[in-house]
Formats: sequence, C-alpha cells, structure tokens
Amino acid sequence: MTIFSTSTHPSSATSPAPSAMLLPTHVLVIPNPVNSTVPIVASTLAKAGVYNPARVFGVTTFDVVRAARFTAGIAGVRPAEAPITVVRGHSGATIVPLLSQSTHGKGIKGEVYDKLVHRIQFGGDEVVKAKDGAGSATLSMAYAGAKFTDALLRGLSGEKGVVVPTFVGSPLYKNQRIDSFSSNVELGVNGVDKIHPLGQLSAEEEKLMEACLTELKQNIEKGRAFVESL
Repeated sequence: MTIFSTSTHPSSATSPAPSAMLLPTHVLVIPNPVNSTVPIVASTLAKAGVYNPARVFGVTTFDVVRAARFTAGIAGVRPAEAPITVVRGHSGATIVPLLSQSTHGKGIKGEVYDKLVHRIQFGGDEVVKAKDGAGSATLSMAYAGAKFTDALLRGLSGEKGVVVPTFVGSPLYKNQRIDSFSSNVELGVNGVDKIHPLGQLSAEEEKLMEACLTELKQNIEKGRAFVESL
C-alpha cells in the first residue's frame, strides 16, 4: 500500500467535516503526501462551498527544521543559527532549499552542495532505514507540527511578523495551474495574511524548481482526481 492510498483510505480522517468550517476553524494537514492531501482537503471543502484558502495549511515545517540541522552540521554552528528557506511541495524532488539566501548555506558548493540538497530532500529515507522499515521520522515530525501550531496561534492572537513556511492555496505559480505551494507565509488573525515571493534564486535552485513544479503539479492533480472520484 502506498503512502497516498494509506492516507486517503476511507477509514482515514482525510478531511474535516465541512460543517466545522462554518466556525472559525483552521485546518493543519500533516499526513503525507502533503502535496496531495492538502488539495484533497481543499477540494472536499470547496465541494461543500466552505473552502477558505486562508484557513487550510499543509505543515511543511519539518523540511525547514531538517535543512537547518543538516546545514548547521556542515557550517559548524547551531541549527538556530542556520535558518534555511525551503520552498516547494513536501516530498523528494519537490523540496527546494534556498541555500543561496542563507548566510551559512550560500558558500556551500559542488559535491557538498549536491549531497546536502539530496539529504534535505530525501532525509526521511535515512530514518526509515535506521528503523528497519518500522516507522518514519515521528518525533521530529511531532516537533515540527508543534512548532507550526505555536506560530499559527501567535498569529491568530494578533502577534505581528509571524512568518513561517506552509503549503497553502497560493498565487505564486497559479499561471502554471499550480494553485498550492509552500513558501514563507505571514500569519495573522484570519490565518494566511501575506504570501511572500521567493526572491532571487541561484542557477542551481532554478533547475531544482523546474523539477519541483513538474512533479508538484502531478501530485496536486492526483489529489483533486481522488475527490472527484468519490
């Protein structure tokens, strides 16, 4: 059974009850594949006429936590000192770390760069292998989920300047029929307050983005098709 079929199995709580969205509810989607499960939730709510893109979030904080940890290991600093912006979807080649925008990442080049990017994209495979197939990165995912939840609650309470990455309904690549994307998002009292642009990308990151968008578009369409088949 694939991750997609497991997460979308009829017995899984894939989406909130549409009636719940009539209240000021905010939905955080963690089950993988987030690239498909967020479109599933969004499409389900849209069919019921209650979808609000400012209140549905795919939790991708894990990728940022992982990127900071791995980059810090190379730079010889603490993870808190090596924040990395990661834009994308939330699996494999759709994960694009913007190392060129980081103080400790922009100097990483060549083979070290390639290995770091691959580890950020596929680091979960290391955990699965270490657990001999008995599980994935559960503790770090719980940490990432708690970290994002804390940020959302601070934004909802009125704190200013709360900016975190999250997979949301986004206009950034809508002209390519990709209407969900993860980038830095400013959170406010209504949920999504502002979606930040990606900024300047390096030549390597431009290539990574090409691969990302191709796969991400397929993932999103797969999620939509699942809802349409119900």
